[in-house]
Order: sequence, then structure tokens, then C-alpha cells
Amino acid sequence: MAQHVCPWWGGYFIDNPLRRWLHNPERFLAPFVLPGMTVLDFGCGMGFTSIAMARLLGDRGTVISADLQPQMLRVVEKRARRAGVAERIETHECQKDSLALDRAIGFALAFWSAHEVPDLGKLLGEVYACLVSEGKFLVVEPRGHVTPQDMAEMTEKAERVGFERLEVRPAVRWSHAVIYGK
Repeated sequence: MAQHVCPWWGGYFIDNPLRRWLHNPERFLAPFVLPGMTVLDFGCGMGFTSIAMARLLGDRGTVISADLQPQMLRVVEKRARRAGVAERIETHECQKDSLALDRAIGFALAFWSAHEVPDLGKLLGEVYACLVSEGKFLVVEPRGHVTPQDMAEMTEKAERVGFERLEVRPAVRWSHAVIYGK
């Protein structure tokens, strides 16, 4: 997989009304994000899925919006305030080579971001370590940009760190979607 990080300003082209209509994050996240949970949005960009998860959490719970780029995190904070969910979103700046998170989480999401990680095995191990027992990790990658072979290699790495690939297959347009369980 490529190890290229989308420039922060590219988020304005990715997070737009057409994409929200095409992907509808509330629809594919609803089975996994429950009120009161602590969830991780890895590679959150400008908050496309973070804000949706915060809404699904109801009045309690926490979304940890994690990104490498502080500019993205500032936009997430601004959009969360505008959406009325800022109290449920915490931003977290990752390190270039590490998630650098020491929190227990019930669900993690990497939406169109895992392919940008230089050491995917390390990321998978760090997410696994943060997940509570029975926690789940949903990885969604863009078709065409990420091949089926790339997804198979990711699953091999995920299984090496302890994940189990679950049979559930969320339908996300133009994407490969895999859910792993701890």
C-alpha cells in the first residue's frame, strides 16, 4: 500500500455533501457505535466520520479523533462546535510512526486512511492493544486505490496481532470494508 499522507487542504475536496450522501456514515456505523462508548476515528481528516459517530453516541460517550496533521484536527474541532457535538469529541495528534494512544476503546474506525500508514502492522497492533475485550475495528479502503491483494495482506497482518476477521461486511460504496474483532 502507498505511504502517502493526504495534504491537510485535500480534506476540503474529500469531505463534502456529495460524499456524505454517497457514504452516509451514520448508516454503516450505527451497528457498531453505541451510546456511552469510547470510539477511535483513526485518520479522521476533517471530521467526516467523527461527527457522525458523536451523533450516534447520544449525550454521552467520546470520539477520539486522531490524525497526524494538526491542521486537520483544528478543522474537526471547528466543525464539531458547529454541529453541536464538540463536548463528545477529543482530538488526538498521532506521531508519524505511532498512534501514541493509551486509552481503552470499544470501537475503532480507519476510513480511507490505513493505506497511508508506513507500518500497518504496528498500527494494527496499537489499535488491538487499545480495544476492550470484544472490541471491533472497521477498516474501509477505497476500491481502485487499494487492491483486493492489499486488503488480503492487511488481513494477514491483522490476524498476526490477534484480530479475527468477522463475517459482517458493511456495505460502503466504492470501498472495501472489513471488520475485525478482538
